[in-house]
Amino acid sequence: MSGNLGVIIAIAVAGAAMYWFVMGNTIAPDKARALIDDGAHLVDVRTPAEFASGHIEGAVNIPVDQIGGRLDEIGKPDETVVVYCRSGARSARAKRTLEQAGFADVHNLGAMSRW
Repeated sequence: MSGNLGVIIAIAVAGAAMYWFVMGNTIAPDKARALIDDGAHLVDVRTPAEFASGHIEGAVNIPVDQIGGRLDEIGKPDETVVVYCRSGARSARAKRTLEQAGFADVHNLGAMSRW
C-alpha cells in the first residue's frame, strides 16, 4: 500500500508541476484581447484540422511543429505575438520556440477556450 501511495503522490506532483508550467505561463484573456486589438499577431498552433473546426477570428494557423520554419509568416521579431492551442501545452512549446528564434514579446493564451 505504501508503494502505491508513493506513486500516487509522484503522479500528483508531476501533474501539478505540468499544470503550473502550462497555466502559470499564460496571459489573461482580457490582456490577450487588448494586445490583439493593438495589432499583435495571433497564431493558432493546432493542426489544420483543428483550425478548420473552429478558431479565433484573425488567427493564422501554423502548427507547432512548423513554427521554426515559418517564422516569416508570424511577423518581425520585435512585434507582439499571441499563441494558443487546445490545452496550452503546444502553445507553451511554440512560445519557447519563438523566443529562442529571437521574438521578444510572445504571449501564451493557452487553451483557445479561454478566449
